[in-house]
Amino acid sequence: MLLRKDRLMRSLTMNLSLAMAATFGLVAFSGMASAADMPTEYPPIIEAPEPMPLPAVGGWYLRGDIGYKFYQAPKASFSDPSWGSIGNNGNMRDEKMLGAADFGAGVGYKFNDYLRTDLTLDYETPAKFKGSVFCVSTPCGGGTWNASESAKITAYSALANLYADLGDFHGLKPYIGAGAGASYLKTSDVKSGGLDANTGNGPKGEGKWNFAWAVMAGVEYPISDRLSLDLGYRYLNLGDAKTGTVTDGSGNVTRTDYKDIAAHEVRLGLRYYLN
Repeated sequence: MLLRKDRLMRSLTMNLSLAMAATFGLVAFSGMASAADMPTEYPPIIEAPEPMPLPAVGGWYLRGDIGYKFYQAPKASFSDPSWGSIGNNGNMRDEKMLGAADFGAGVGYKFNDYLRTDLTLDYETPAKFKGSVFCVSTPCGGGTWNASESAKITAYSALANLYADLGDFHGLKPYIGAGAGASYLKTSDVKSGGLDANTGNGPKGEGKWNFAWAVMAGVEYPISDRLSLDLGYRYLNLGDAKTGTVTDGSGNVTRTDYKDIAAHEVRLGLRYYLN
């Protein structure tokens, strides 16, 4: 009897232990499941602000231009007023210089939206000069302006230019500028109407280097991101020109000097930006 009670007690104790173990296991499993179902917490994501775009700060460009020069009348004279049979102290009158075409090319740098610079080289087709000479002796009409002198003058120039761009007005970008550099003026052989009877021939052509300067204004019109059309005006002072010397029958030596050769120009060009 006692043995049966002892067995019963041990059976109850074992069953109770198993029940408690099962209960603890279920509770632990439920806790794990609940923890797994909870959302995982991460540190807040801080988004960095987008970088501000940098303004354009320069770029190289190439340029090419064509134009037409309208020359002012230069002053022409003979270096020796006693030469030949000329009068009026060797000064000509009615001087005029015909227009000429101009072709240019250059390379430049744009610092920002308001300032740029370039170096340009220009070639001008020969421009014809003509002036009247006062003749004091019989061979050329005696006491009249019957004599004349004509020659062609070819110009080359190299300028360093600085420009101020004045803004953008509905796609049109006006500018002003100035430049300085050098010019080379080459005269042709001179044709002396009415004077050759005293000299046998006219002076030969000769070249001369000068200081040159210019002021300009115009407008740029962008055709694409890299290509722009440039329509402009330029006043260009090329300096002076001269011929070679010539000797008359009395041994007097003279040459023709052309002073203040300057022109108003209308120019059309293209600018190509490399970056």
